[in-house]
Amino acid sequence: MQSIEHKTLNTISKYSMISYGEQIAVAVSGGKDSLTLLSVLKKILKKSNRNDIIAITVDEGIEDYRDESIYIVENHCKKIEIPFKIFSYKELFGISMDEAMLKRPSRKTSSCSMCGTFRRRAIDMAAKSVGADVVATAHNLDDHIQTFMINLFSGDIDRIGLMHPTSTPLEYDGGLKKIKPFLELYENEIVFYAFNSEIEFQADECPYMNESIRSDFRTFFNGLEKLHPGIKYNCYSSVNKLSKLIHNAHQQNSSPYVRKTCLKCGNISNNEVCSVCKTIFLLETK
Repeated sequence: MQSIEHKTLNTISKYSMISYGEQIAVAVSGGKDSLTLLSVLKKILKKSNRNDIIAITVDEGIEDYRDESIYIVENHCKKIEIPFKIFSYKELFGISMDEAMLKRPSRKTSSCSMCGTFRRRAIDMAAKSVGADVVATAHNLDDHIQTFMINLFSGDIDRIGLMHPTSTPLEYDGGLKKIKPFLELYENEIVFYAFNSEIEFQADECPYMNESIRSDFRTFFNGLEKLHPGIKYNCYSSVNKLSKLIHNAHQQNSSPYVRKTCLKCGNISNNEVCSVCKTIFLLETK
C-alpha cells in the first residue's frame, strides 16, 4: 500500500500535476478507483497542508444505480473529512441519462458516447463552480491504453495527441488543468488498495455499459496480460511516445488545439457548435 501511495506521488511529481496552493476538485463516482484516489490524495497531501481538496460527484440520473453511489460517496467524504458537492445532468443540461436513453434517435448514438459528452462538460462546470484550479480523475493505466484503442479505432488521431500527461494545453479545457494521478497504476493495484483500506465502494456496474467498446478492450488486454505479463505497461509507454509525437507535429503546424467558441453555449469547442449542444439538439428533436 505504501508503494502505491509512493507511485501516485511520483506520478504527480514527474508530470508536475499539482502546484503549491492549487485547489483540487476530485471527480468521485462512488467506484473503487475514484474513492481510492480521494483517500490517497488526502493522505499524501495532508503532510504538506498546501492544497485544499473537494469532492465533486456527477449524478447522471440513472435510476436504481446512482442513488447508491451518492450515498457511498457522501459517507466516505464525511469519514475522511473532505467537502462534497453533487451536480446533476438534469440541473446542468435539462435531461437525465434515463430520459436521454428514451429519446436518443437510434442505437447508433451509444449510451457511453452521450454520457461521456455530458460527463466531461459536467465535471468542468462543477470544478469551476467550486473554484478549483485542478481537476483530478481516477483514470489508471488500464483506462489509458483502452482509451488509446478507442481513439485509434474511431479515427480520432487529434485526441491521441492530447493523451500524454504533459501535453494538454489549458485553453483546450477552458483553463482547467486536468490530472490523472493514478495513470501509472494498474487497475488491480487500486482494487488491492481499496480492499485493504476497507473502502466501501459501489460494485454494481452501470446498466448501460455494455454498449461501450471499452469493455471489449478491457477483456482483450486482460487476456494478453495473462499470456504476456508486462505487455500493458509496454503499451502504455508506446501510447505516451506516440501521443507526444502527434502533439509536437501539431504544434509545428499551427496546432488545431486552440479551440473555437461554441455559438450556442459559449464553451470551448472543436467546431462552431460543441458536442454537448449537438447531443441536446438531437435529443430534443426526437
